[in-house]
Amino acid sequence: MNCLITGASGFLGQHLVRHLSAKGETVRALYYKHEPGTELKSLPGVVWQQADLLDIYDVENVLEGIDEVYHCAGIVSFDPKHRSAMRHFNIESTVNLVNLSLEKGIRKLVHVSSVAALGRKEQAVAEITEEEEWEESHTNSAYGESKYHAEMEVWRGMAEGLNAVIVNPGIILGETSGYDSVAGLMKMAYKEFPFYTSGVTAWVDVKDVVNIMYLLMKSDIHNERFIVNEGNHSFNEILTLMAQAVNKKPPHIKASPVLTTTIAQLSQWKTALFGGNDILTNETARTSTRVYHYNNSKLLNTLDGFAYTPIETTINRVGKAFLKDIVKN
Repeated sequence: MNCLITGASGFLGQHLVRHLSAKGETVRALYYKHEPGTELKSLPGVVWQQADLLDIYDVENVLEGIDEVYHCAGIVSFDPKHRSAMRHFNIESTVNLVNLSLEKGIRKLVHVSSVAALGRKEQAVAEITEEEEWEESHTNSAYGESKYHAEMEVWRGMAEGLNAVIVNPGIILGETSGYDSVAGLMKMAYKEFPFYTSGVTAWVDVKDVVNIMYLLMKSDIHNERFIVNEGNHSFNEILTLMAQAVNKKPPHIKASPVLTTTIAQLSQWKTALFGGNDILTNETARTSTRVYHYNNSKLLNTLDGFAYTPIETTINRVGKAFLKDIVKN
């Protein structure tokens, strides 16, 4: 099979490229602005190609001769100034990919969504499953909204005959070379950020995510969505494990919702004055104080023999890689 990976130079995409290359797959790996490094370019069976997924002619070109599509591309941001661009790209790129996959008779598409696309109810739900229906709410993030509408395009494609599966990962942890949420959290732990919140959400190892995507692609499963979640852990637990993994003092001051929002605002002002990227925004502050439990039983009951990597094992591995990067740089 000839595989196409969108967003191949991103965090998840890079791990998927390595996974498919190791499986002996023939891969067309797409990037837009961020050209891959030497190690990724040298992987066997992988050809890199630049493409704009908002350009329908580019999408038509890259799908030529392709059997399987992994749609990983997407803008992830919790900064209000990126809301419009994120919504436009995440939805319209999916529209183009779904339409042309239908036209060209693609064998199967695996679409990467998020647990954020399941929505966040005004009133607490004991456990969120794949059957959850989206509700408009001020607790939903702009990112979650964009991923929900992108999902709707995939479901529309399924209704029109597209063979597809949707995965809804929690927060993905893994080795990273960029400044994303994973690197941002590790840096907070390394700098001994003293505050923690009691919020709970879903977390998962990037290696498990790409393996699940591969297993679903090669299976007869279609027209389904799956929550991808090792377990539901508090931000305090995750930051504590990260601090321990890099031999630093864990957070020890519980931050109230008001204090969390204040810290986020101060962090954003600092970023605005001195530049850089910031994972502390009003949206992330709000999310970090809320409790959401996601049920992972559907996937475990579907993929016989599959087991998630314990989150402690994941964080210890990521912590070692982070410390190596610190020494290298």
